[in-house]
Amino acid sequence: MGRLYYGSDAQPAELPDRVLAHLKVVATTKLRRGESFTVTWRHLDDADGRTSIWMQPAIPLRFVFDDPEPETLDPDYLHAIANAANTSMGVYIDLHGEPDTMDAVAPAAA
Repeated sequence: MGRLYYGSDAQPAELPDRVLAHLKVVATTKLRRGESFTVTWRHLDDADGRTSIWMQPAIPLRFVFDDPEPETLDPDYLHAIANAANTSMGVYIDLHGEPDTMDAVAPAAA
C-alpha cells in the first residue's frame, strides 16, 4: 500500500501502489496546469465512511510508494482517471473491490 499525504494532515490516505501511481500522473499533470479537482475514496476501516479532498496547486502533496520500482501504467485506466478528474464529480476510488484489479478501483462515471 502506498500513501498519499495531503496538506498538513499527518495521517495519510492508504492506496494500492498501482492506483497511487495512476493518480500521481493525473494529479501532477492537472496541478501543473493550475487545474483543481476532487478525489474521493471509501475508508478501508469503515465501510460507511468516505473522504473527499480538493486537489489544488497550493496544497502540499506527497506520494509514497512501498515498491521501489515504478508501476507500469495502464493507458486505459489513466485515461479514465483523467476524464473523471475533468468532471464535477471528480475521481472516485473504490478500495473495497477485488485486490489487484483495475475494475476494483474505478473513477466515477461522468
